[in-house]
Amino acid sequence: MILITGATGFLGSELAKQLAEKGEQIRCTKRANSIIPLLLVPYSQIEWADADMLDIFALEDALQGVTQVYHCAAWVSLKQADKEPMISTNVAGTANLVNLCLDRDIKLVHVSSIAAIGHAKPGELITENHHLESSTENDGYAISKLESEMEVWRGIAEGLNAVIVNPSLIIGANAGTLGSGQLFETVRKGLKFYTEGTAGFVDVEDVAKCMIALMESDTTAERYIINAENWSYKDITAEIAKGFNMPPPAILAKAWMMEIAWRGAAVIAFITRKSPALDKIAAKSSTQVRDFDNSKIKAAVNIEFKPIRKSIREICERLNSH
Repeated sequence: MILITGATGFLGSELAKQLAEKGEQIRCTKRANSIIPLLLVPYSQIEWADADMLDIFALEDALQGVTQVYHCAAWVSLKQADKEPMISTNVAGTANLVNLCLDRDIKLVHVSSIAAIGHAKPGELITENHHLESSTENDGYAISKLESEMEVWRGIAEGLNAVIVNPSLIIGANAGTLGSGQLFETVRKGLKFYTEGTAGFVDVEDVAKCMIALMESDTTAERYIINAENWSYKDITAEIAKGFNMPPPAILAKAWMMEIAWRGAAVIAFITRKSPALDKIAAKSSTQVRDFDNSKIKAAVNIEFKPIRKSIREICERLNSH
């Protein structure tokens, strides 16, 4: 039996789908009020268990008869008010799972993020050997991912069979307009500006494929960046605009302009009591050059990544049809 946490999410649901199509018996955890994704409704061999990551007894029940765990569940928020509770929830939930997998000799594939990987020197690719400096980091989500990784490494030191994956920005048609889908929706609404930054992108199908390959291998105690291609924000937004038959963003938003923009958004959010349209972390990251090395994962699982242009085309076609 295979357990997936966070299977109602974008990555978790794709992972469950791929495993179901392989004929595997799967149990997925969800919160009591979570809705089962339409993507997974057709698969009768998927059973669902209501289990919050902080409920150790519910997790114990969910792990009955399980030999492999994919940990995709995480609280994701950019709100400053959520920073401390998000960090403690994500870290404590991972610690619970690590301890239970240790007790039961279960292999764990833990989903972290490139947010938990540090920065390279200018002109160099970021590798698995770069580590985030938590003392200088302000992004609550990044800190929560870094500290969750530390729980997995602590488990590995105690004998846990585990692998950590750090996907770059995951895209795919099933995201809709949430998460990475917001970028597509923003461009479709007529985005006029682009920024100087670069980032890594990968299709959700490839992330799930890599995770399954790592689980089924003898690999343990390793960390893998899962990234298909590095793109500038100028080029990625232009390619998305092309998919919607729209003109590309043509005005460069410099770092100082982004600084003004997030401060203005914060004032508006304070007045309207809504989440800011742009926050400080997003504004800063949009101007950073972060290019990632994918040679380690390619050597480990021999994957041929889906071209990002193809993924963009598929996503735009799906959004155009709705």
